[in-house]
Amino acid sequence: MPGFDAQKSNPYRTHTAGELRPKNVGEQVRLAGWVHRRRDHGGLIFIDLRDRWGITQITFDPEREEVFSTAEKLRPEWSVTIEGEVVRRPEGNENFELPTGEIEVEATDLTVLNPSETPPFEIDRDRPVDELLRLKYRYLDLRKERMRDNIIFRHQVVKRMRDYLSARDFVEIETPLLTKSTPEGARDYLVPSRLYPGDFYALPQSPQQFKQILMVAGFERYFQIARALRDEDQRGDRQPEHTQLDLEMSYTTQDEILDLIEGLYTEIVEDLSDKKLATKPFPRLSYAEAMERFGTDKPDIRFGLELRNVTEIARASEFKVFRNAVESGGSVRGIAASGLGDLSRRELDELTQVAATGGARGLAYFNVTEDGLRSPIAKFFSEEQQGALREVMQAQPGDWMFFVADKDPVVFESLNRLRLHLRDRLDITDKDELAFCWITDFPLFEWNEEEERIEPMHHMFTMPREEDIPLLDTDPLRVIGQLYDLVANGTELASGSIRIHRPDLQQKVFSVIGIGPEEAERRFGAILRAFRYGAPPHGGIAPGIDRLIMVLRDEPNIREVMAFPKTQAARDEMMDAPGPVTEEQLKELHISLRRKG
Repeated sequence: MPGFDAQKSNPYRTHTAGELRPKNVGEQVRLAGWVHRRRDHGGLIFIDLRDRWGITQITFDPEREEVFSTAEKLRPEWSVTIEGEVVRRPEGNENFELPTGEIEVEATDLTVLNPSETPPFEIDRDRPVDELLRLKYRYLDLRKERMRDNIIFRHQVVKRMRDYLSARDFVEIETPLLTKSTPEGARDYLVPSRLYPGDFYALPQSPQQFKQILMVAGFERYFQIARALRDEDQRGDRQPEHTQLDLEMSYTTQDEILDLIEGLYTEIVEDLSDKKLATKPFPRLSYAEAMERFGTDKPDIRFGLELRNVTEIARASEFKVFRNAVESGGSVRGIAASGLGDLSRRELDELTQVAATGGARGLAYFNVTEDGLRSPIAKFFSEEQQGALREVMQAQPGDWMFFVADKDPVVFESLNRLRLHLRDRLDITDKDELAFCWITDFPLFEWNEEEERIEPMHHMFTMPREEDIPLLDTDPLRVIGQLYDLVANGTELASGSIRIHRPDLQQKVFSVIGIGPEEAERRFGAILRAFRYGAPPHGGIAPGIDRLIMVLRDEPNIREVMAFPKTQAARDEMMDAPGPVTEEQLKELHISLRRKG
Protein backbone atom coordinates (compact mmCIF):
# COMPACT_ATOMS: atom_id res chain seq x y z
CA MET A 1 0.00 0.00 0.00
CA PRO A 2 1.48 3.39 -0.90
CA GLY A 3 2.50 5.73 1.86
CA PHE A 4 3.67 9.28 2.29
CA ASP A 5 7.14 10.38 3.30
CA ALA A 6 7.14 11.58 6.88
CA GLN A 7 8.20 15.13 6.19
CA LYS A 8 7.33 18.29 8.03
CA SER A 9 6.55 20.09 4.77
CA ASN A 10 3.22 18.26 4.63
CA PRO A 11 1.02 19.69 7.38
CA TYR A 12 -1.77 17.16 6.84
CA ARG A 13 -0.40 13.62 6.83
CA THR A 14 2.67 11.44 7.13
CA HIS A 15 0.81 8.21 6.43
CA THR A 16 -2.45 7.07 4.90
CA ALA A 17 -5.27 5.76 7.06
CA GLY A 18 -4.78 2.30 5.60
CA GLU A 19 -1.08 1.61 6.07
CA LEU A 20 -0.28 1.63 9.80
CA ARG A 21 0.60 -1.77 11.32
CA PRO A 22 2.08 -3.09 14.60
CA LYS A 23 5.57 -2.31 13.21
CA ASN A 24 4.63 1.39 13.48
CA VAL A 25 3.89 1.22 17.23
CA GLY A 26 5.65 4.07 19.05
CA GLU A 27 5.81 6.35 16.00
CA GLN A 28 4.39 9.87 15.93
CA VAL A 29 2.15 10.18 12.87
CA ARG A 30 -0.20 12.61 11.19
CA LEU A 31 -3.33 11.37 9.39
CA ALA A 32 -5.97 13.21 7.40
CA GLY A 33 -9.38 12.22 6.15
CA TRP A 34 -13.05 12.07 7.02
CA VAL A 35 -14.77 11.07 10.22
CA HIS A 36 -16.27 7.72 9.28
CA ARG A 37 -17.86 6.94 12.65
CA ARG A 38 -17.73 8.51 16.12
CA ARG A 39 -18.30 6.61 19.37
CA ASP A 40 -18.28 7.79 22.99
CA HIS A 41 -17.33 4.98 25.41
CA GLY A 42 -17.02 5.71 29.09
CA GLY A 43 -15.24 9.00 28.78
CA LEU A 44 -13.04 8.02 25.84
CA ILE A 45 -14.02 9.17 22.36
CA PHE A 46 -13.24 6.93 19.41
CA ILE A 47 -13.44 7.85 15.76
CA ASP A 48 -12.77 5.83 12.66
CA LEU A 49 -10.77 8.05 10.33
CA ARG A 50 -11.25 7.22 6.66
CA ASP A 51 -9.34 8.16 3.55
CA ARG A 52 -9.00 6.51 0.14
CA TRP A 53 -6.64 3.84 1.44
CA GLY A 54 -8.53 2.64 4.50
CA ILE A 55 -9.62 3.28 8.08
CA THR A 56 -7.66 3.85 11.28
CA GLN A 57 -9.16 4.04 14.76
CA ILE A 58 -8.31 7.21 16.70
CA THR A 59 -8.73 7.59 20.48
CA PHE A 60 -9.17 10.84 22.40
CA ASP A 61 -8.34 10.92 26.13
CA PRO A 62 -10.24 13.44 28.31
CA GLU A 63 -6.94 14.26 30.05
CA ARG A 64 -5.98 16.15 26.89
CA GLU A 65 -8.74 18.65 27.45
CA GLU A 66 -8.36 20.88 24.40
CA VAL A 67 -8.12 18.00 21.92
CA PHE A 68 -10.92 16.11 23.67
CA SER A 69 -13.19 19.16 23.63
CA THR A 70 -12.75 19.49 19.87
CA ALA A 71 -13.34 15.74 19.40
CA GLU A 72 -16.69 16.01 21.19
CA LYS A 73 -17.93 18.24 18.36
CA LEU A 74 -16.96 15.87 15.54
CA ARG A 75 -19.67 14.49 13.32
CA PRO A 76 -19.67 12.11 10.33
CA GLU A 77 -17.92 13.35 7.18
CA TRP A 78 -16.05 16.20 8.85
CA SER A 79 -12.65 16.62 7.22
CA VAL A 80 -9.89 16.59 9.85
CA THR A 81 -6.17 16.11 10.38
CA ILE A 82 -4.91 14.32 13.49
CA GLU A 83 -1.49 13.88 15.10
CA GLY A 84 -0.71 11.22 17.64
CA GLU A 85 1.19 8.10 18.67
CA VAL A 86 0.61 4.65 17.21
CA VAL A 87 -0.19 2.13 19.97
CA ARG A 88 -1.39 -1.47 20.08
CA ARG A 89 -5.06 -1.97 20.76
CA PRO A 90 -5.78 -3.62 24.12
CA GLU A 91 -5.86 -7.41 23.91
CA GLY A 92 -9.33 -8.57 22.90
CA ASN A 93 -10.18 -5.24 21.23
CA GLU A 94 -8.46 -5.97 17.92
CA ASN A 95 -10.49 -5.86 14.72
CA PHE A 96 -8.93 -8.42 12.42
CA GLU A 97 -11.35 -7.55 9.61
CA LEU A 98 -9.40 -4.31 9.15
CA PRO A 99 -5.77 -4.28 7.95
CA THR A 100 -5.15 -1.61 10.62
CA GLY A 101 -7.20 -3.46 13.22
CA GLU A 102 -4.31 -4.29 15.58
CA ILE A 103 -3.35 -0.67 16.24
CA GLU A 104 -4.89 2.70 17.02
CA VAL A 105 -3.63 6.25 17.24
CA GLU A 106 -3.78 8.15 20.54
CA ALA A 107 -4.49 11.71 19.42
CA THR A 108 -2.35 14.55 20.71
CA ASP A 109 -3.59 17.14 18.22
CA LEU A 110 -6.76 17.59 16.16
CA THR A 111 -7.56 20.19 13.52
CA VAL A 112 -10.95 20.48 11.88
CA LEU A 113 -10.24 21.30 8.24
CA ASN A 114 -13.86 21.54 7.18
CA PRO A 115 -17.09 20.56 8.94
CA SER A 116 -19.84 18.85 6.97
CA GLU A 117 -23.55 19.31 6.77
CA THR A 118 -25.51 16.17 7.63
CA PRO A 119 -25.23 13.99 4.49
CA PRO A 120 -28.50 13.13 2.69
CA PHE A 121 -27.73 9.42 3.16
CA GLU A 122 -25.45 7.25 5.26
CA ILE A 123 -21.93 6.80 3.92
CA ASP A 124 -20.54 4.43 6.55
CA ARG A 125 -23.15 1.76 5.69
CA ASP A 126 -24.08 0.49 2.23
CA ARG A 127 -27.84 0.59 2.61
CA PRO A 128 -30.32 1.04 -0.25
CA VAL A 129 -30.65 4.69 -1.32
CA ASP A 130 -32.81 6.12 -4.09
CA GLU A 131 -30.62 6.29 -7.19
CA LEU A 132 -31.63 9.83 -8.13
CA LEU A 133 -30.50 11.01 -4.68
CA ARG A 134 -27.24 9.10 -5.02
CA LEU A 135 -26.54 10.65 -8.41
CA LYS A 136 -27.45 14.15 -7.24
CA TYR A 137 -24.83 13.82 -4.48
CA ARG A 138 -22.48 11.59 -6.46
CA TYR A 139 -19.40 13.03 -4.72
CA LEU A 140 -20.76 11.61 -1.46
CA ASP A 141 -21.84 8.33 -3.06
CA LEU A 142 -18.28 7.87 -4.37
CA ARG A 143 -16.95 8.04 -0.79
CA LYS A 144 -18.63 4.68 -0.09
CA GLU A 145 -16.26 1.74 0.02
CA ARG A 146 -18.03 -0.21 -2.74
CA MET A 147 -18.11 2.71 -5.14
CA ARG A 148 -14.52 3.70 -4.37
CA ASP A 149 -13.35 0.14 -4.98
CA ASN A 150 -15.27 -0.02 -8.27
CA ILE A 151 -13.54 3.11 -9.58
CA ILE A 152 -10.09 2.00 -8.42
CA PHE A 153 -10.63 -1.44 -9.95
CA ARG A 154 -11.63 0.26 -13.20
CA HIS A 155 -8.34 2.20 -13.13
CA GLN A 156 -6.42 -1.06 -12.65
CA VAL A 157 -8.17 -2.69 -15.61
CA VAL A 158 -7.54 0.29 -17.90
CA LYS A 159 -3.90 0.43 -16.85
CA ARG A 160 -3.53 -3.28 -17.64
CA MET A 161 -5.02 -2.65 -21.08
CA ARG A 162 -2.54 0.13 -21.75
CA ASP A 163 0.43 -1.91 -20.51
CA TYR A 164 -0.63 -5.04 -22.43
CA LEU A 165 -1.04 -3.24 -25.75
CA SER A 166 2.02 -0.99 -25.34
CA ALA A 167 4.12 -4.14 -24.80
CA ARG A 168 2.85 -5.37 -28.17
CA ASP A 169 3.85 -2.25 -30.15
CA PHE A 170 0.48 -0.53 -30.18
CA VAL A 171 0.46 3.28 -30.24
CA GLU A 172 -2.14 5.22 -28.24
CA ILE A 173 -3.61 7.99 -30.40
CA GLU A 174 -6.48 10.35 -29.56
CA THR A 175 -9.10 11.01 -32.24
CA PRO A 176 -11.36 14.08 -32.49
CA LEU A 177 -14.47 14.61 -30.38
CA LEU A 178 -15.77 17.25 -32.80
CA THR A 179 -16.30 15.66 -36.19
CA LYS A 180 -18.75 15.21 -39.07
CA SER A 181 -22.22 13.79 -38.58
CA THR A 182 -22.27 10.27 -40.03
CA PRO A 183 -25.13 8.36 -38.38
CA GLU A 184 -24.04 4.79 -37.58
CA GLY A 185 -27.18 3.28 -36.08
CA ALA A 186 -28.03 5.75 -33.32
CA ARG A 187 -28.74 9.46 -33.39
CA ASP A 188 -25.75 11.81 -33.26
CA TYR A 189 -25.27 14.47 -30.63
CA LEU A 190 -24.92 17.68 -32.64
CA VAL A 191 -22.78 20.70 -31.73
CA PRO A 192 -23.55 24.00 -33.51
CA SER A 193 -20.61 25.92 -34.95
CA ARG A 194 -20.28 29.61 -34.04
CA LEU A 195 -17.77 30.26 -36.83
CA TYR A 196 -19.83 28.52 -39.51
CA PRO A 197 -23.45 29.57 -38.99
CA GLY A 198 -25.93 26.83 -39.78
CA ASP A 199 -23.29 24.09 -39.75
CA PHE A 200 -22.80 21.48 -37.05
CA TYR A 201 -20.15 19.22 -35.64
CA ALA A 202 -21.20 15.84 -34.28
CA LEU A 203 -19.85 13.99 -31.27
CA PRO A 204 -18.50 10.60 -32.40
CA GLN A 205 -20.57 7.47 -31.90
CA SER A 206 -17.24 5.68 -32.29
CA PRO A 207 -13.82 6.50 -33.77
CA GLN A 208 -14.58 4.06 -36.62
CA GLN A 209 -13.48 6.13 -39.61
CA PHE A 210 -10.55 7.74 -37.80
CA LYS A 211 -9.04 4.42 -36.73
CA GLN A 212 -9.33 3.05 -40.25
CA ILE A 213 -7.71 6.20 -41.62
CA LEU A 214 -4.88 5.70 -39.09
CA MET A 215 -4.26 2.33 -40.75
CA VAL A 216 -4.00 4.10 -44.11
CA ALA A 217 -1.58 6.51 -42.39
CA GLY A 218 0.72 3.60 -41.58
CA PHE A 219 0.59 3.31 -37.78
CA GLU A 220 -0.41 -0.38 -38.16
CA ARG A 221 -1.28 -0.89 -34.46
CA TYR A 222 -3.47 1.79 -32.83
CA PHE A 223 -5.46 1.90 -29.63
CA GLN A 224 -7.18 4.43 -27.44
CA ILE A 225 -9.41 4.52 -24.38
CA ALA A 226 -12.17 6.17 -26.38
CA ARG A 227 -15.36 7.97 -25.48
CA ALA A 228 -18.39 7.05 -27.58
CA LEU A 229 -21.49 9.26 -27.56
CA ARG A 230 -24.86 8.08 -28.81
CA ASP A 231 -28.27 9.65 -28.48
CA GLU A 232 -30.21 6.42 -27.97
CA ASP A 233 -32.83 5.07 -25.61
CA GLN A 234 -31.28 4.10 -22.29
CA ARG A 235 -31.11 0.77 -20.48
CA GLY A 236 -28.95 -0.81 -17.78
CA ASP A 237 -25.93 -1.40 -20.02
CA ARG A 238 -26.23 1.85 -22.01
CA GLN A 239 -25.34 5.48 -21.32
CA PRO A 240 -25.34 8.58 -23.54
CA GLU A 241 -21.55 8.43 -23.26
CA HIS A 242 -19.57 5.30 -22.59
CA THR A 243 -15.93 4.20 -22.75
CA GLN A 244 -14.43 1.54 -24.95
CA LEU A 245 -11.00 0.14 -25.67
CA ASP A 246 -10.71 0.95 -29.34
CA LEU A 247 -8.03 -0.79 -31.39
CA GLU A 248 -7.12 -1.46 -35.00
CA MET A 249 -4.40 -3.51 -36.73
CA SER A 250 -3.05 -3.60 -40.28
CA TYR A 251 -2.13 -6.75 -42.20
CA THR A 252 -3.97 -8.83 -39.65
CA THR A 253 -6.38 -11.73 -39.50
CA GLN A 254 -9.49 -12.48 -37.48
CA ASP A 255 -7.65 -15.15 -35.51
CA GLU A 256 -4.85 -12.74 -34.59
CA ILE A 257 -7.30 -10.18 -33.22
CA LEU A 258 -9.28 -12.79 -31.27
CA ASP A 259 -6.10 -14.27 -29.78
CA LEU A 260 -4.90 -10.78 -28.77
CA ILE A 261 -8.10 -9.88 -26.93
CA GLU A 262 -8.44 -13.34 -25.41
CA GLY A 263 -4.98 -12.99 -23.91
CA LEU A 264 -5.81 -9.55 -22.52
CA TYR A 265 -9.09 -10.65 -20.94
CA THR A 266 -7.50 -13.76 -19.48
CA GLU A 267 -4.88 -11.60 -17.77
CA ILE A 268 -7.48 -9.17 -16.46
CA VAL A 269 -9.72 -11.89 -15.02
CA GLU A 270 -6.95 -14.01 -13.54
CA ASP A 271 -4.69 -11.24 -12.24
CA LEU A 272 -7.12 -8.51 -11.18
CA SER A 273 -10.47 -10.11 -10.32
CA ASP A 274 -11.88 -12.79 -8.04
CA LYS A 275 -13.64 -14.49 -10.95
CA LYS A 276 -12.57 -17.77 -12.50
CA LEU A 277 -12.62 -18.66 -16.17
CA ALA A 278 -14.90 -21.52 -17.17
CA THR A 279 -12.81 -22.54 -20.17
CA LYS A 280 -9.51 -21.69 -21.86
CA PRO A 281 -9.25 -21.06 -24.74
CA PHE A 282 -12.61 -19.36 -25.21
CA PRO A 283 -15.05 -21.42 -27.32
CA ARG A 284 -15.78 -20.05 -30.79
CA LEU A 285 -19.34 -20.44 -32.07
CA SER A 286 -20.72 -19.34 -35.40
CA TYR A 287 -23.74 -17.05 -35.31
CA ALA A 288 -25.87 -19.84 -36.80
CA GLU A 289 -24.72 -22.32 -34.13
CA ALA A 290 -25.33 -19.87 -31.30
CA MET A 291 -28.87 -19.19 -32.50
CA GLU A 292 -29.63 -22.89 -32.98
CA ARG A 293 -28.31 -23.90 -29.55
CA PHE A 294 -29.21 -20.87 -27.40
CA GLY A 295 -31.64 -18.71 -29.37
CA THR A 296 -29.36 -15.67 -29.08
CA ASP A 297 -26.02 -14.33 -30.30
CA LYS A 298 -25.25 -13.38 -26.67
CA PRO A 299 -25.43 -16.81 -25.02
CA ASP A 300 -24.75 -17.70 -21.41
CA ILE A 301 -22.90 -20.99 -21.93
CA ARG A 302 -22.38 -21.79 -18.24
CA PHE A 303 -25.31 -24.21 -18.28
CA GLY A 304 -27.26 -26.50 -20.60
CA LEU A 305 -30.97 -26.11 -21.34
CA GLU A 306 -30.05 -25.84 -25.02
CA LEU A 307 -32.69 -25.46 -27.70
CA ARG A 308 -33.70 -28.50 -29.76
CA ASN A 309 -35.36 -28.43 -33.17
CA VAL A 310 -38.47 -30.64 -33.45
CA THR A 311 -39.87 -29.03 -36.61
CA GLU A 312 -40.05 -32.25 -38.63
CA ILE A 313 -41.82 -34.12 -35.82
CA ALA A 314 -44.24 -31.20 -35.43
CA ARG A 315 -44.91 -31.17 -39.19
CA ALA A 316 -46.20 -34.75 -39.05
CA SER A 317 -48.29 -34.31 -35.87
CA GLU A 318 -52.01 -33.64 -35.60
CA PHE A 319 -51.45 -30.51 -33.48
CA LYS A 320 -52.60 -27.67 -35.73
CA VAL A 321 -50.70 -24.90 -33.91
CA PHE A 322 -47.43 -26.67 -34.62
CA ARG A 323 -48.34 -27.67 -38.17
CA ASN A 324 -49.57 -24.20 -39.11
CA ALA A 325 -46.38 -22.60 -37.84
CA VAL A 326 -44.25 -24.99 -39.91
CA GLU A 327 -46.39 -24.61 -43.03
CA SER A 328 -46.07 -20.82 -42.70
CA GLY A 329 -42.28 -21.07 -42.89
CA GLY A 330 -41.63 -21.12 -39.17
CA SER A 331 -40.21 -23.74 -36.85
CA VAL A 332 -40.93 -25.57 -33.60
CA ARG A 333 -38.17 -25.72 -31.01
CA GLY A 334 -38.03 -26.53 -27.34
CA ILE A 335 -36.13 -26.77 -24.07
CA ALA A 336 -36.04 -29.74 -21.68
CA ALA A 337 -35.54 -28.87 -18.01
CA SER A 338 -35.10 -31.05 -14.93
CA GLY A 339 -35.53 -30.13 -11.28
CA LEU A 340 -38.78 -28.19 -11.65
CA GLY A 341 -40.91 -30.73 -9.75
CA ASP A 342 -44.68 -30.70 -10.11
CA LEU A 343 -45.58 -27.39 -11.72
CA SER A 344 -48.94 -25.88 -10.79
CA ARG A 345 -51.29 -24.24 -13.28
CA ARG A 346 -50.19 -20.84 -11.96
CA GLU A 347 -46.52 -21.69 -12.39
CA LEU A 348 -47.10 -22.88 -15.95
CA ASP A 349 -48.94 -19.63 -16.70
CA GLU A 350 -45.95 -17.68 -15.35
CA LEU A 351 -43.60 -19.56 -17.69
CA THR A 352 -45.98 -18.87 -20.56
CA GLN A 353 -45.83 -15.17 -19.74
CA VAL A 354 -42.02 -15.27 -19.80
CA ALA A 355 -42.13 -16.75 -23.30
CA ALA A 356 -44.71 -14.15 -24.32
CA THR A 357 -42.24 -11.33 -23.59
CA GLY A 358 -40.27 -12.66 -26.55
CA GLY A 359 -43.31 -12.59 -28.82
CA ALA A 360 -44.58 -16.16 -28.34
CA ARG A 361 -48.34 -16.53 -28.63
CA GLY A 362 -48.28 -19.59 -26.40
CA LEU A 363 -46.08 -22.15 -24.71
CA ALA A 364 -46.70 -25.86 -25.24
CA TYR A 365 -45.46 -28.22 -22.54
CA PHE A 366 -45.12 -31.89 -21.69
CA ASN A 367 -44.26 -33.53 -18.38
CA VAL A 368 -42.14 -36.62 -18.94
CA THR A 369 -43.22 -39.58 -16.77
CA GLU A 370 -42.26 -43.25 -16.63
CA ASP A 371 -45.50 -44.01 -18.47
CA GLY A 372 -45.10 -41.42 -21.24
CA LEU A 373 -45.83 -37.75 -21.84
CA ARG A 374 -48.46 -35.91 -19.84
CA SER A 375 -49.94 -32.76 -21.46
CA PRO A 376 -53.24 -31.33 -22.65
CA ILE A 377 -51.89 -31.68 -26.21
CA ALA A 378 -50.37 -35.20 -25.86
CA LYS A 379 -53.38 -36.70 -27.67
CA PHE A 380 -52.31 -34.96 -30.89
CA PHE A 381 -49.05 -36.94 -31.00
CA SER A 382 -48.76 -40.66 -31.70
CA GLU A 383 -46.80 -42.90 -29.37
CA GLU A 384 -44.00 -42.96 -31.94
CA GLN A 385 -44.00 -39.14 -32.19
CA GLN A 386 -43.94 -38.79 -28.42
CA GLY A 387 -40.92 -41.10 -28.29
CA ALA A 388 -39.26 -39.04 -31.02
CA LEU A 389 -39.87 -35.83 -29.05
CA ARG A 390 -38.24 -37.36 -25.97
CA GLU A 391 -35.28 -38.58 -28.01
CA VAL A 392 -34.60 -35.25 -29.73
CA MET A 393 -35.07 -33.33 -26.47
CA GLN A 394 -32.92 -35.85 -24.56
CA ALA A 395 -35.57 -35.75 -21.83
CA GLN A 396 -35.72 -38.10 -18.84
CA PRO A 397 -38.62 -39.00 -16.51
CA GLY A 398 -39.35 -36.03 -14.26
CA ASP A 399 -38.28 -33.49 -16.89
CA TRP A 400 -40.49 -30.84 -18.45
CA MET A 401 -40.36 -30.05 -22.18
CA PHE A 402 -41.43 -26.59 -23.36
CA PHE A 403 -42.04 -25.65 -27.01
CA VAL A 404 -42.64 -22.49 -29.03
CA ALA A 405 -43.96 -22.57 -32.61
CA ASP A 406 -43.62 -19.44 -34.75
CA LYS A 407 -41.29 -17.61 -37.13
CA ASP A 408 -37.65 -18.26 -36.20
CA PRO A 409 -36.94 -14.81 -34.68
CA VAL A 410 -39.91 -15.19 -32.30
CA VAL A 411 -39.02 -18.79 -31.44
CA PHE A 412 -35.41 -17.88 -30.69
CA GLU A 413 -36.20 -14.81 -28.61
CA SER A 414 -38.97 -16.49 -26.63
CA LEU A 415 -36.94 -19.61 -25.78
CA ASN A 416 -33.87 -17.54 -24.95
CA ARG A 417 -35.90 -15.60 -22.37
CA LEU A 418 -37.41 -18.80 -21.02
CA ARG A 419 -33.95 -20.38 -20.81
CA LEU A 420 -32.55 -17.48 -18.78
CA HIS A 421 -35.62 -17.49 -16.55
CA LEU A 422 -35.15 -21.20 -15.84
CA ARG A 423 -31.45 -20.58 -15.15
CA ASP A 424 -32.34 -18.13 -12.40
CA ARG A 425 -35.22 -20.21 -11.06
CA LEU A 426 -33.12 -23.36 -10.82
CA ASP A 427 -30.00 -21.48 -9.65
CA ILE A 428 -27.75 -23.63 -11.81
CA THR A 429 -24.80 -21.28 -12.43
CA ASP A 430 -21.71 -20.38 -10.44
CA LYS A 431 -21.84 -16.60 -10.03
CA ASP A 432 -18.04 -16.46 -9.66
CA GLU A 433 -17.48 -18.19 -13.00
CA LEU A 434 -17.04 -16.34 -16.28
CA ALA A 435 -17.84 -18.29 -19.42
CA PHE A 436 -16.43 -16.30 -22.35
CA CYS A 437 -17.17 -17.27 -25.92
CA TRP A 438 -16.60 -15.79 -29.36
CA ILE A 439 -19.49 -15.48 -31.80
CA THR A 440 -18.31 -15.33 -35.43
CA ASP A 441 -19.64 -15.48 -38.99
CA PHE A 442 -22.55 -13.10 -38.60
CA PRO A 443 -24.69 -12.26 -41.62
CA LEU A 444 -23.38 -9.02 -43.10
CA PHE A 445 -26.93 -7.68 -43.61
CA GLU A 446 -30.37 -8.10 -42.10
CA TRP A 447 -33.86 -7.19 -43.27
CA ASN A 448 -35.59 -4.29 -41.54
CA GLU A 449 -39.28 -5.30 -41.51
CA GLU A 450 -40.58 -1.87 -40.47
CA GLU A 451 -38.67 0.09 -43.11
CA GLU A 452 -38.67 -2.75 -45.68
CA ARG A 453 -35.01 -2.42 -46.53
CA ILE A 454 -31.66 -4.12 -46.08
CA GLU A 455 -29.36 -2.71 -43.40
CA PRO A 456 -26.00 -3.76 -41.91
CA MET A 457 -26.24 -6.20 -39.00
CA HIS A 458 -23.24 -4.49 -37.33
CA HIS A 459 -21.83 -1.70 -39.49
CA MET A 460 -21.24 -0.90 -43.14
CA PHE A 461 -17.42 -1.03 -43.08
CA THR A 462 -17.24 -4.81 -42.58
CA MET A 463 -15.45 -7.06 -45.08
CA PRO A 464 -17.57 -9.91 -46.47
CA ARG A 465 -16.12 -13.38 -46.62
CA GLU A 466 -14.12 -13.53 -49.85
CA GLU A 467 -16.24 -16.37 -51.24
CA ASP A 468 -19.44 -14.41 -50.56
CA ILE A 469 -18.50 -11.22 -52.43
CA PRO A 470 -20.34 -12.33 -55.65
CA LEU A 471 -23.54 -12.64 -53.57
CA LEU A 472 -23.55 -8.86 -53.04
CA ASP A 473 -25.00 -8.59 -56.55
CA THR A 474 -27.40 -11.53 -56.39
CA ASP A 475 -28.43 -12.43 -52.82
CA PRO A 476 -26.94 -10.03 -50.26
CA LEU A 477 -28.89 -11.45 -47.30
CA ARG A 478 -26.86 -14.66 -47.67
CA VAL A 479 -23.52 -12.83 -47.36
CA ILE A 480 -21.52 -13.70 -44.23
CA GLY A 481 -19.35 -10.95 -42.81
CA GLN A 482 -15.97 -11.24 -41.11
CA LEU A 483 -17.58 -10.17 -37.84
CA TYR A 484 -16.96 -11.29 -34.27
CA ASP A 485 -18.36 -10.56 -30.81
CA LEU A 486 -17.01 -11.48 -27.39
CA VAL A 487 -19.70 -12.57 -24.92
CA ALA A 488 -19.49 -13.46 -21.22
CA ASN A 489 -22.39 -14.94 -19.22
CA GLY A 490 -24.91 -13.55 -21.68
CA THR A 491 -23.47 -10.03 -21.94
CA GLU A 492 -21.80 -8.74 -25.10
CA LEU A 493 -18.43 -7.25 -24.10
CA ALA A 494 -16.77 -6.53 -27.45
CA SER A 495 -17.57 -6.31 -31.13
CA GLY A 496 -15.29 -6.05 -34.13
CA SER A 497 -14.62 -7.01 -37.72
CA ILE A 498 -12.14 -7.21 -40.54
CA ARG A 499 -12.72 -3.99 -42.49
CA ILE A 500 -13.23 -3.24 -46.14
CA HIS A 501 -10.09 -1.54 -47.49
CA ARG A 502 -10.99 -1.26 -51.19
CA PRO A 503 -13.08 1.75 -52.33
CA ASP A 504 -14.90 -0.24 -55.04
CA LEU A 505 -16.00 -2.93 -52.58
CA GLN A 506 -16.97 -0.32 -49.99
CA GLN A 507 -19.22 1.40 -52.53
CA LYS A 508 -20.78 -1.94 -53.46
CA VAL A 509 -21.73 -2.50 -49.80
CA PHE A 510 -23.04 1.07 -49.59
CA SER A 511 -25.20 0.42 -52.66
CA VAL A 512 -26.75 -2.71 -51.10
CA ILE A 513 -28.05 -0.62 -48.19
CA GLY A 514 -29.25 2.18 -50.45
CA ILE A 515 -26.35 4.65 -50.31
CA GLY A 516 -25.43 5.78 -53.82
CA PRO A 517 -22.02 7.15 -54.88
CA GLU A 518 -22.95 10.81 -54.41
CA GLU A 519 -24.40 10.28 -50.93
CA ALA A 520 -21.46 8.06 -50.00
CA GLU A 521 -19.02 10.77 -51.05
CA ARG A 522 -20.95 13.35 -49.04
CA ARG A 523 -21.15 11.23 -45.88
CA PHE A 524 -17.94 9.21 -46.04
CA GLY A 525 -15.75 11.14 -48.49
CA ALA A 526 -12.68 11.22 -46.25
CA ILE A 527 -12.40 7.48 -45.76
CA LEU A 528 -13.24 6.69 -49.39
CA ARG A 529 -10.50 9.06 -50.57
CA ALA A 530 -8.06 7.50 -48.11
CA PHE A 531 -8.82 4.02 -49.47
CA ARG A 532 -7.58 5.17 -52.90
CA TYR A 533 -4.01 5.56 -51.56
CA GLY A 534 -2.97 1.97 -50.97
CA ALA A 535 -5.06 1.26 -47.87
CA PRO A 536 -3.77 -1.95 -46.23
CA PRO A 537 -6.02 -4.83 -45.18
CA HIS A 538 -6.98 -4.14 -41.58
CA GLY A 539 -9.36 -5.03 -38.78
CA GLY A 540 -10.16 -4.17 -35.22
CA ILE A 541 -12.40 -4.50 -32.22
CA ALA A 542 -13.94 -2.25 -29.57
CA PRO A 543 -14.37 -3.88 -26.14
CA GLY A 544 -16.70 -1.94 -23.85
CA ILE A 545 -14.88 -1.04 -20.64
CA ASP A 546 -18.01 -0.14 -18.64
CA ARG A 547 -19.70 -3.49 -19.34
CA LEU A 548 -16.53 -5.45 -18.54
CA ILE A 549 -16.18 -3.74 -15.15
CA MET A 550 -19.91 -4.24 -14.49
CA VAL A 551 -19.55 -8.00 -15.07
CA LEU A 552 -16.33 -8.35 -13.07
CA ARG A 553 -17.76 -6.40 -10.11
CA ASP A 554 -21.19 -8.11 -10.15
CA GLU A 555 -22.99 -4.80 -10.54
CA PRO A 556 -26.53 -4.61 -11.95
CA ASN A 557 -25.79 -1.81 -14.45
CA ILE A 558 -22.91 0.27 -15.80
CA ARG A 559 -23.89 3.34 -13.76
CA GLU A 560 -22.34 1.61 -10.72
CA VAL A 561 -18.90 1.50 -12.35
CA MET A 562 -18.81 5.03 -13.82
CA ALA A 563 -17.74 8.02 -11.75
CA PHE A 564 -20.37 10.45 -13.08
CA PRO A 565 -23.08 8.63 -15.05
CA LYS A 566 -26.36 9.95 -16.33
CA THR A 567 -29.67 8.64 -15.01
CA GLN A 568 -31.79 6.08 -16.84
CA ALA A 569 -33.55 9.12 -18.33
CA ALA A 570 -30.18 10.49 -19.62
CA ARG A 571 -30.01 13.37 -17.11
CA ASP A 572 -27.05 14.55 -15.05
CA GLU A 573 -28.71 15.11 -11.68
CA MET A 574 -25.58 16.48 -10.04
CA MET A 575 -24.92 19.18 -12.66
CA ASP A 576 -28.62 19.58 -13.58
CA ALA A 577 -27.99 18.92 -17.26
CA PRO A 578 -29.27 19.21 -19.89
CA GLY A 579 -30.55 22.68 -19.16
CA PRO A 580 -31.42 25.97 -20.86
CA VAL A 581 -28.83 28.43 -22.15
CA THR A 582 -29.06 32.20 -22.48
CA GLU A 583 -30.47 34.04 -25.45
CA GLU A 584 -27.02 35.58 -25.96
CA GLN A 585 -25.46 32.14 -26.38
CA LEU A 586 -28.13 31.13 -28.87
CA LYS A 587 -27.66 34.36 -30.80
CA GLU A 588 -23.90 33.76 -31.06
CA LEU A 589 -24.63 30.36 -32.55
CA HIS A 590 -27.28 31.75 -34.93
CA ILE A 591 -29.92 29.51 -33.36
CA SER A 592 -33.52 30.35 -32.59
CA LEU A 593 -35.78 28.05 -30.60
CA ARG A 594 -39.35 27.14 -31.39
CA ARG A 595 -41.10 27.56 -28.04
CA LYS A 596 -43.58 24.93 -26.93
CA GLY A 597 -47.21 25.97 -26.88
